[in-house]
Parts: sequence; structure tokens; C-alpha cells
Amino acid sequence: MSTLVNYPCALPTTPIPTTINSLSIAQQLTPKLPHLTPQDFAQDALWRDIFALTGTLRTFHSATSVSAAWTETSLRAKVHSFTLEPGSVRVVRLPQGSAWIEARFSFETGATPATFCTAIVSLVPDQDGEWRIWVLRTVLEQLKGQPDVDVLQPVTELKNGYVNGEGEKGHFDCVVIGGGLAGLSTGGRLKALGVSYVVLDKNRNVGDNWKLRYGSARLHTNREYGHLPFERTFGPEYEEYLSKDDLAKGYAAWVKKFEINIWLGTIVESGTWDSSKHLWTLRLRQDDENDRLITASFMVLAGGAGGQVPVSPPPYQDRDVFEGTTLHSAEYTTPAQWKGKHGVVVGTANTAHDVADDMLQAGLASVTMIQRSKTYILPAEYYKKVSSLSYNATNPTEVADRGSLTTPFGVADLMSQAVLHDMASKESERFDSLERAGFKTERYGNIQEHILVRLGGHYMDVGASKKIAAGLIKVKSDTLPVRYVKDGLIFSDGTHLKADVIVFATGFVGNMREQVEQLFGSEIGDQVGDFWTLDKEGELKAAFKPTGHPAIWLHGGTIGQGRYYSRFIALQIKAKLLGTPLPLYEKTP
Repeated sequence: MSTLVNYPCALPTTPIPTTINSLSIAQQLTPKLPHLTPQDFAQDALWRDIFALTGTLRTFHSATSVSAAWTETSLRAKVHSFTLEPGSVRVVRLPQGSAWIEARFSFETGATPATFCTAIVSLVPDQDGEWRIWVLRTVLEQLKGQPDVDVLQPVTELKNGYVNGEGEKGHFDCVVIGGGLAGLSTGGRLKALGVSYVVLDKNRNVGDNWKLRYGSARLHTNREYGHLPFERTFGPEYEEYLSKDDLAKGYAAWVKKFEINIWLGTIVESGTWDSSKHLWTLRLRQDDENDRLITASFMVLAGGAGGQVPVSPPPYQDRDVFEGTTLHSAEYTTPAQWKGKHGVVVGTANTAHDVADDMLQAGLASVTMIQRSKTYILPAEYYKKVSSLSYNATNPTEVADRGSLTTPFGVADLMSQAVLHDMASKESERFDSLERAGFKTERYGNIQEHILVRLGGHYMDVGASKKIAAGLIKVKSDTLPVRYVKDGLIFSDGTHLKADVIVFATGFVGNMREQVEQLFGSEIGDQVGDFWTLDKEGELKAAFKPTGHPAIWLHGGTIGQGRYYSRFIALQIKAKLLGTPLPLYEKTP
């Protein structure tokens, strides 16, 4: 069962006529917004605030709680100037009948720091015929009087490779550890705000976090979803599903274009925090040279989508008797050297399918996937059909991000299920054929659960499922391995599977707290706490927002999250540097 069912929310059931004057209804709400009362909200209302009024990420549930929190925070922030944005009003309709009016408002705050913000309101008709707020979303857009976090002009001349003139500095306002999409995005946002920063990456080239992966690695989401901030990084000349080489090329070009200050071939060996000086000191190793020390006021650890530490393979007995090769998918690059041999892949999520498909195409004598649990299969074209409504060549990426990535997770879960399950129900044979091949299939799965809780565990089908259904890739799902033998594996039911090479696609440790403790010690790790999965409100733990430590942020997740939430990390840091930190609201009315 999904973890997300624990959060109280439901899709609206009252129909909305096609003749409704949605603009008039939204206009009537405008004067009410500064002074909302419980009567303005549906009983099961939700409010998700993204740094606008609470200084962090909060989700409030029920009309009473939402109204009380709104009253306290809006008064404290001195909200004013609510304006309905032209062209923003629309009626949203889902396949199973749910519908609501959505409208977007701009507003400002007059407290310290003064800000520009957005409110996105979803309205539904109540039983008494009145229109009430079902979902309220508020988003911090900009700090007044400061540069635009969403705009960075390309440079016309490089000063020193990728380094923006700060290469020899020893102190920075902020150090970003990790040069993947999350880290690069954060560095770009900090530069846009005029913050002194450096991005540190262990790899020798920008994009190596993709370039060094296995040969067939690619995004399973559409091209328009894959951009870095400030531009459309990947034009129509790129493939629809970006390959690892596409991504590496695009990242390197983006870094050059915006002259991002990145130190490559740089490993952070350790770090200490001096609370009296509010200062980080980092010990770096660069290209095997002598250690170097730098200092920073703030730190962002951008560890990526699922962390960097592979999950250890299952401890099957008698590994020493197996004469073949075993490796984790993190070590896998190509199966070419195994042509004619028997390949086994342990796992059935995205990487496992990619590896199995690679083996098949490389001409291995047999390819077998060992399935340990039922697996959600989400056809890539289903997801693309939904994603392309927002992420397309005409809609600005920042607009798509605001609309898609601010929805309360419980609501996003119900919406995605309504749409994706409707598609799956019309293609039963697609999933039945997998079941007949022995693949235990979850056809009505929960993509939000996989992203927000499990950080994976599903397969976005880009073609391997057909090969499983056709018997080209075998599946063993009725029993699990218990020990190795000379030429393969023995299972709990006594059966034998021949293997020359076994790839463990068992995933990565997703809790970035472990990386924090490795670099900075257990005391800092305890302050920061666990990373990812959901807290009691349905927000991600320790991601993108203030942690228990005053000067460190953790950043990762999907490409969209890495790109969009980097803006809020940068805004939080800028506000602190100005001496006007975003005031936190920690009450739960």
C-alpha cells in the first residue's frame, strides 16, 4: 500500500459544467485572499507553502488548520497586492470525472525580507453551491531589490576555462559539493543572485556523472523535461530520450555558456564547522596534489537522485566457488566482452532492464532477470503523454516546473494515478503478456511513491518489456537464490540457473545523511537528520529546506526537482547573507 494514502486528501467529485464562467469565479476570489476565513475553504482543503510565508516547505490539511496558518503567516508577512494573472484561469478535468478551476495570482509581502510571490488556487463547488478553495499553493518567487534567481545572462568570453575568475579564492559564501544537475543548477542560481560560490566535483570533466555510466544509459523522460536552468539546454537536434552522451554534452556546453565556477577533479576529504565563526573549513584533494583548504559560510551537498553508495548485493552463500564474474550495476559499462556467455541480472527496476536489454543485444547465450518482488511497469509513452502537457517546446520550463512541482504530494499522487491507471486499463494484453512470461507485474502502480519514498524500484518501459513478453529475456520470479555454485546459482527450491556473469542492479543508498556523516562526522549528521522519504505532513525530509544545521542544505531527487528547487536553496542562502533570513513558521494549528 502506498505511503501517500496516510495523508488526508481526495480528488473532488462534484462535476463542473462546461458552461461555467471560470474567470468570473476567480475574479470574485481576488479581494478575499488577504483575509481568508475557514468558510473560504473546502473541509478537506490543503495548503502547500513553498518558502513564501513559512520560510520552508509545509503542507497543512483541513479548512481549520489551513485557515489558522494562513491568517498567522499572512499577517506576519504583511501580504498585499493580490492580482489575478491574465490567462491563468482554466478548468482542469481528469479522466475519471474530477474537475476544478485553477487560477494563478501574484502577490507581495511587506515584512522583512520583502518578497514577490505566487499563489495558485484550485476552486471547487461545495454542496451549498459556493465556490471554495480545495488546494492553495504559495511560492516564493523573488527577494525584492535583488537579482532574478531565474535569469542568468550567458558570457561572451571565457576568462579561464570553466572558472569565473574565482579560481584562486580560498573563501566562498557557499560551496556546492557535487557537479551533477542538482549541483550545477544550484551554482547557476547562486551566480544569478550575486553569491560567491564554487561547485566541487570529483570527476575530471563536466558531465562525467553521465558519461561514465553504462553505454545504454539514457533518460526515460522526454527531452523537454531534461533542461538545466535559464535556457532550453537540449534543442530539437537531440534525441527525444536523451542518451548519457547527450546529457554530458549538454551539461558541458551549459557550464561554458554561463561560465559556472566549477573545480573538477576535486575530492572533498573532510570538513569541520566552527559555530562561533559560522564557518565551514573543507580539506580538498585535487588531482593527487597536496591537500588544499578552503572555507565557506554555507554548504550545499548535491548528492544526486539516489545517492552515490551502491546497495550491497544479497549475501548468497559460497561466493568463492563461483568461477564467473559478479559486479554491481554501478561498475557495469558494457556487456560486449560477455558475448556467448550466460548473463543474469538481479533486480527488475530501470537499470536492471537496461542491463538485460544490453546483454541481449550483445549476443549473450542467455539473459535472465531474477525478480525479487512485484514491479511497477510504467510505459514511457504514458508518462510522456502526461509530462508533455507541461514540458513542451512552447511552454517555458520555469512555468512547467511551477505548475508541476508545487502540487501537494498527496494530490499529485491521486492525479497521476487517475490518469496513468486509466491508460493502463485500456492495454490489458500489454501487462498480461508479461505475467505469462513469469514477470510479476504491477500495472496500477504509484509513480509518486517510487519517486518520493523508494527513489526508484519501477521500470519506465522504453522497450525491454516486449522482449520479456516474447521470451527473449527470461525471468525467474518464483524463487530466490541462496548460494553460488561453480557455474551459476542454486535457488531455494533447489533449481539451478547457469551464469557466467551476474550483475546486481540492487540500487543505491538514498539517505544522504550517510554522506554527511562521512564528510563532517556523526554530530553534523545527527543535526541534519535523515534525507528523503516523507515527514508527517507529506513533505520530503531534509530536502531543499532548512535542516537541523544552520548552514547546510541537501539537494537531489529527480531532474525536475534538481532544477526547480535549486532556486529556493539559492534564495534561502541569499536571504541569510543579506542578514534577513526567511522567517520560519513551525506551528501546526
